[in-house]
Amino acid sequence: MDSKTNFSLEGKVVLVTGASYGIGFAIAKAMAGAGATIVFNDIKQELVDKGIAAYAEEGIKAHGYVCDVTDEEAVNSLVAKIEAEVGVIDVLVNNAGIIKRIPMIEMSAKDFRQVIDVDLNAPFIVSKAVIPSMIKKGHGKIINICSMMSEFGRETVSAYAAAKGGLKMLTRNIASEYGEYNIQCNGIGPGYIATPQTAPLREVQPDGSRHPFDQFIISKTPAGRWGEASDLGGPAVFLASDASDFVNGQILYVDGGIQAYIGKQPS
Repeated sequence: MDSKTNFSLEGKVVLVTGASYGIGFAIAKAMAGAGATIVFNDIKQELVDKGIAAYAEEGIKAHGYVCDVTDEEAVNSLVAKIEAEVGVIDVLVNNAGIIKRIPMIEMSAKDFRQVIDVDLNAPFIVSKAVIPSMIKKGHGKIINICSMMSEFGRETVSAYAAAKGGLKMLTRNIASEYGEYNIQCNGIGPGYIATPQTAPLREVQPDGSRHPFDQFIISKTPAGRWGEASDLGGPAVFLASDASDFVNGQILYVDGGIQAYIGKQPS
């Protein structure tokens, strides 16, 4: 098989959760460019409508559905509807997620559970829903959007780090349990990505200097910059394609080298 065919997603149905915008949108866009049929969900109709319009602007005909991925019954219905209207899901990208930046001793158990529910329970629920048809079809790819917080701790993100650490191990367990059915489950761990949500952390200060957090990230990143959402497209296409058929249970960190770098010596 030549390399062009090996990386092709022609004929593949890809479900990217929470992909109306941001990282999920960028990943879906890259997969569409490789030939995939894109399906996505979001929690509100207005977000789905905005997503469909955004894909259309890129020349992509995407199929959008409203679904709360923490609701197992709703997810089962969504997967059945996708199979009936679009086709069996070949690739699942568990992208939907939330973060609550609250010091641990100030965080309520309710808030902690909500983050765990969206960032860990939902990938379990959606993966569980798509795996039976993948087994029947004889192949499948699951890509979990992990995080550097799958490895590190940091102030105010106890719930997020706990969820993403759990998602790393769920990734490895799916690979272990279903690899014999030609299902590969891997993760992508984004570094610090320039998105509208992180824009306030990158604003130039009144004195012309960088925001302190921006300075911190640049100093810790060998690439010397924040990542772009598009930087995740190539790794995602690789993990979705036949090129990664013997890659299973791995987390691919797309972080500009942060995890390889101890940082500069103070001057």
